Amino acid sequence: MSDKPKARPLFDPPIVRQAMIDSFRKLDPRIQIRNPVMFVVLIGSILTTILFFQAWLGQGEASPAFIFAISMWLWFTVLFANFAEAMAEGRGKAQADSLRRARRDTQAKRLHKSEFSTEYAVISASTLKKGDIVLVEAGDVIPGDGEAIEGIASVDESAITGESAPVIRESGGDRNAVTGGTRVLSDWLVVKITANPGDAFLDRMIAMVEGAKRQKTPNEIALNILLAALTIIFLLVTVTLLPFSIYSVGAAGTGSPISVTVLVALLVCLIPTTIGGLLSAIGIAGMDRMIQANVIATSGRAVEAAGDVDVLLLDKTGTITLGNRHATAFIPAPGISIEMLADAAQLASLSDETPEGRSIVVLAKEKYKLRGRNIHEIGATFIPFTAQTRMSGVNLDGRHILKGAADAIDELVRSSAGQFPAEVRTAVESISKNGGTPLVVAENSKVLGVIELKDIVKRGIKERFAELRKMGIKTVMITGDNPLTAATIAAEAGVDDFLAQATPEAKLKLIREHQAGGKLVAMTGDGTNDAPALAQADVAVSMNTGTQAAKEAGNMVDLDSNPTKLIEIVEIGKQLLMTRGALTTFSIANDVAKYFAIIPAMFWTLYAKPGETKGPLAALNIMGLESPESAILSAVIFNALIIIVLIPLALRGIRYRPVGAATVLRNNLLIYGVGGLIIPFIGIKIIDVILVALGWA
Repeated sequence: MSDKPKARPLFDPPIVRQAMIDSFRKLDPRIQIRNPVMFVVLIGSILTTILFFQAWLGQGEASPAFIFAISMWLWFTVLFANFAEAMAEGRGKAQADSLRRARRDTQAKRLHKSEFSTEYAVISASTLKKGDIVLVEAGDVIPGDGEAIEGIASVDESAITGESAPVIRESGGDRNAVTGGTRVLSDWLVVKITANPGDAFLDRMIAMVEGAKRQKTPNEIALNILLAALTIIFLLVTVTLLPFSIYSVGAAGTGSPISVTVLVALLVCLIPTTIGGLLSAIGIAGMDRMIQANVIATSGRAVEAAGDVDVLLLDKTGTITLGNRHATAFIPAPGISIEMLADAAQLASLSDETPEGRSIVVLAKEKYKLRGRNIHEIGATFIPFTAQTRMSGVNLDGRHILKGAADAIDELVRSSAGQFPAEVRTAVESISKNGGTPLVVAENSKVLGVIELKDIVKRGIKERFAELRKMGIKTVMITGDNPLTAATIAAEAGVDDFLAQATPEAKLKLIREHQAGGKLVAMTGDGTNDAPALAQADVAVSMNTGTQAAKEAGNMVDLDSNPTKLIEIVEIGKQLLMTRGALTTFSIANDVAKYFAIIPAMFWTLYAKPGETKGPLAALNIMGLESPESAILSAVIFNALIIIVLIPLALRGIRYRPVGAATVLRNNLLIYGVGGLIIPFIGIKIIDVILVALGWA
């Protein structure tokens, strides 16, 4: 049961208040210059403010009220863009604060000389260094990231993962990694510290969540270059309008040249301020959605790459299948009733606490109405499973009932002068070919039949793979099973391909083959043997329960240690790219529409006849705006307000749908392209009507 906090409201009041303050702090030119588009708007705001004071002193090119209004709305444009970024950062900082509360300066029991020493010194956890060996006992907080090198313990990791259920950490294997700030509930561990102060997993999480180490992704950099190029082009176009205006007025002998204030307003409305103001917020919000999914990405590039993934490598066990084999059928030997086999199988499994053993008891109870019995009440003696015998069962009133591997039972029966029926051998082979695991049941020297165990494919996983296929993503199942078994599971799960009898070398080779073909590859892993493949993959999700080597090799860590999370990660990456593409399309279309509002207003009086206020170019005023001042001011106001309107979309992301790239492009053009053309006409006209009604135009 998860105790994860509910997602924060989009406009959480404390975050909004802090974002408003940060909006003014971000006016620092050293911060603004990182965003070329908004830096140009900042320069325009400063210039029009100077022009306002000049007009106020009686030396202006236009009325002080008009210049002041333009200047204020240009400042609002910059502040609204800063607010969008600050909102995205604020949500991340709120997450970081909750993580920071989990980090505390605890006491550590550092062992002397080696892990085998029984003597320790109590020191501050902040002084621990990589390579130190510490003892943690029941009730202790683990003082730093490390690997359990001795012992086994139950650990509460809710401070990190949000899950209240404790987990087992033990030396050896793939579940030996421990995280600083978590608490040992029972038993003890000897831990070797693997991170220096400030480099621990929790420290890296906090830095990434706050966005302090967030770097622009390649796509963001490319888009910024495009936006900067468009800004330069529009700047050159705008600058040429002033001498053209002066020449035209001189040639016609009437009218007045375009003012610098109007030119600045035109420039700001034509450059892509909408996407320029929201671009950073979209990227930060994408990482925030990863955090809400309990995934920590070590770079924004990893989040973006998740959206471009072409191939998904998925482990069979725990990802595609439930991971625990379940009994699905009883197949009796000749002359044995199925009820007799079910009864014997249940008796042999009464004290078998493995998932397989429990499933045999349940199957016999549900399908054949055999009530579960207590092994002690019926006077039976449990025969435990061992690696040598590969069997388990019971002794009951002289009945020696066992279940186990087919070859082990075969050898046992033959040693007692019994026979292993050919029909049972055929059933064993058939189950194996179909991807199942056969367990043979015998009583004394007589074979009773076979139990079929299957690793059940997770419900709904086939449909999810079908959705991935719609997006053009190929799914590959990785398993240690033989090719025949792997093919059966792959067909049932609906994956596109599989890699059977997978070794670390085979995984690495497969990834490199796909990458050589220009594909981006994503995979999950938790063991040290997964580290080479994780390091090679473009999107590498390591499990929080995995080894330190796996965590270091990956570029994402799933705090829930849920292998199927990879599918959700890809969806979040796709949503990020779709949101950025949609808002970029809207922004460019939006600029085209504003052109039809401002250009006619600029040349309203040009070539006007003596005594007239409108020239022939006023016919271009297809929107019917009241006056040149009203048209320009309405466009500037709309340009600022649209950023605020789109902040929720930038933070939430557009709705994700499993569709191909061609469909995404078509939807962007139809919805956000056409919408970006139409909405400004409507919005600017409404603002113009309001300004006229208020007597401000």
